Amino acid sequence: MTHEARGLARVAAIHAMDPAQPVLKVGTMDQILAGSLSRQRLTMLLLAAFASLALILAAVGISSVLSYGVRRRGREIGIRMALGAVPADILRMMILDGMRPALIGMAIGLAAAFALGRVLSGLVFGVSAAGPATFAAVAVILAAVALIACLAPARRATRVHPLRALREE
Repeated sequence: MTHEARGLARVAAIHAMDPAQPVLKVGTMDQILAGSLSRQRLTMLLLAAFASLALILAAVGISSVLSYGVRRRGREIGIRMALGAVPADILRMMILDGMRPALIGMAIGLAAAFALGRVLSGLVFGVSAAGPATFAAVAVILAAVALIACLAPARRATRVHPLRALREE
């Protein structure tokens, strides 16, 4: 039985009980609820798509800036390596240099999210304005993406040969 046939059967059942009863829209509660939430679902789908795009752009940006920093600081890294810095020290230094702005940005973003959470809570069905689990999950995901974006340039910095870095500049 098709969806339309089921709807006609429901209308016939209602008219059998009370022929004077006007019937405008027949459907299950799930169908009516899904129809009323379709706009919010579309809004959240678009928000998730743009948030994913922003996350990818942030990761590419962090990686690019850190790669530029590795190239710009090649001489410094070479001198550190020549003076006895081990690759783990260089790796730690470069990751901290990349994560510091990301963590500061996350702190500012979390503060803004708490402040603007009340305004946006009308768009998100079933989530409170200041859901700590949501904020924690977003912070962990952003920190993980920033760390992953920092790893490749930081590992590249550990491969800087001290003599080559000193000769280049």
